[in-house]
Amino acid sequence: LVNSVVGKIPIESFSVESVHLEPPIPNPGKIICLGLNYLDHAEEAGVEPPEDPIIFLKPTTALIGPYDPIVKPRIVEELDYEIELAAVIGCRCRDVEPEEACEHVFGYMILNDVSARDVQFRGAQWIRGKMFDTFAPTGPSLVSRDEIGDPHNLRMLTRVNEEIRQNSSTSRMIKKLPEIVSTLSQGVTLEPGDIISTGTPAGVGLYQKPEPKLLEPGDVVEMWIERIGTIRNPVISPE
Repeated sequence: LVNSVVGKIPIESFSVESVHLEPPIPNPGKIICLGLNYLDHAEEAGVEPPEDPIIFLKPTTALIGPYDPIVKPRIVEELDYEIELAAVIGCRCRDVEPEEACEHVFGYMILNDVSARDVQFRGAQWIRGKMFDTFAPTGPSLVSRDEIGDPHNLRMLTRVNEEIRQNSSTSRMIKKLPEIVSTLSQGVTLEPGDIISTGTPAGVGLYQKPEPKLLEPGDVVEMWIERIGTIRNPVISPE
């Protein structure tokens, strides 16, 4: 009966290009990011991977949708990209064990941890170089945990102006999601909608050879993760 009724209802379709997609999680309580969580990225940076994860926060004002423009701030010279698998918390938790940690994850999406390298490395803290408006493109959608399966076996790819820059897999993470979620929950309440971004592999613009390939207005950054999809963000100058 349902099929017969639905079949008579005209359904209007839309192309992705004809609609504006907001961030899948538009107003999370926390955006928690990990640094140097891929061995090859630590190697290209010339540093030892940390025993404990490097953790920093991005503000919600950095969030943009999967096709929105990244704005290069006037004070930034060295603009860079970082493809990351982001986990979204589905239920409130605190002090969880690694064995139970992923049960509190609702799903996954892409997060581009856009970075101003010249600002990031001026002091001991990275946050200033990570927190500018538009520095957290996310999407293209939030894919539930059951649809992803193993989050540590997903291919990931970054292109800038169609040139492949990052070609890797989430299997190369140093700290895996059970440990990440458990560690972050120790003494800290994780709420539904909180975003945990798990770090980037090698191939960022700063460490391209023979010289850096950083982002400039007019560039287009495209990121794809298996089973999740693609985000595509142009880089523009501030108005």
